[in-house]
Amino acid sequence: MSAAMRGGALVLALFSQGVLGGLYPGLSTDNHTCALVAPVLSCSDEAQPGLVDTCCAETFGGLVLQTQFWDTYTGLESQRQLLPKNTWTIHGLWPDFCNGSYTQYCDLKRQYDPLPSPNTTTGTPAGKPVKPWTGEPISDFIEKFGKYDLLAYMNKYWIGQNQPNWWLWAHEFSKHATCFSTFDTECYGPSYVKHSEVIDFYSTVVSYYQSLPTYKWLSQGGIKPSNTTAYSVSDIQGALRRGFGKLPYVGCSGPKYNETAAGKGSLDNGATVLSEMWYYYHVNGRVQRVDGKPVDASGSVTNCAKTKKAVWYYERSRGSVA
Repeated sequence: MSAAMRGGALVLALFSQGVLGGLYPGLSTDNHTCALVAPVLSCSDEAQPGLVDTCCAETFGGLVLQTQFWDTYTGLESQRQLLPKNTWTIHGLWPDFCNGSYTQYCDLKRQYDPLPSPNTTTGTPAGKPVKPWTGEPISDFIEKFGKYDLLAYMNKYWIGQNQPNWWLWAHEFSKHATCFSTFDTECYGPSYVKHSEVIDFYSTVVSYYQSLPTYKWLSQGGIKPSNTTAYSVSDIQGALRRGFGKLPYVGCSGPKYNETAAGKGSLDNGATVLSEMWYYYHVNGRVQRVDGKPVDASGSVTNCAKTKKAVWYYERSRGSVA
């Protein structure tokens, strides 16, 4: 996640620095039989602690983002870490607050990220340090549950860049999953098996991702990877709105348009290389139900160059695709 793309949105929830267990101290492990209650839509008036079971409705990070990458290489091709053909890859599933701000690393007892970014809970020296994980790879957790099919899928579609895949998975769980109320360990009852919520989170991320065929939607709009043809961000947005029903955030990286030869003298300082997509939802009931209501992106809807034909959707590098 680019700091520039998320910059300014981080909110320091008053209790986020001190939470070392669940998001709601004192939450019981009893009950939480979510099938017995009607699903409540996150970010609605009813989705508040005290009004609903926080294990059965997302009350902490109610604006849910499924995020995807378009990378052209992995940096670990020599280790057979390759990109899948004709599809974007998984970045994660994020719990923003309903106003579009967010927090991170909400439970340091479940910190499995070997390279925390940022390295404090607030991203400032005032935050609690987020110490690098030095234990077993988080992929080992998946194997211990016998979820070899899930692990194979993640190794195909959830790909790290310049780092092993499991580093990205561990980062996404530690930084984001710990800030969902429905993934609190108390929600799994008095017989909770350690790391079961990790498996649950990864399965949930995969389910959301499978419903969002970014590559297909762009192709249907005549937008395909090319090293010779650039596109307009408005056309990219149009294709995605037709597919998703709402406007996602379209993220770009690379040089600013006014730093390129084509944009010399322009006031357009948007980035020029298509690289990320963030799809926004409110969710009915537990996030794990995968019952999301698409909503338009919150706040800024793109950081890409607005000039026509200024955005590049590059082909993947030779030898980088499985």
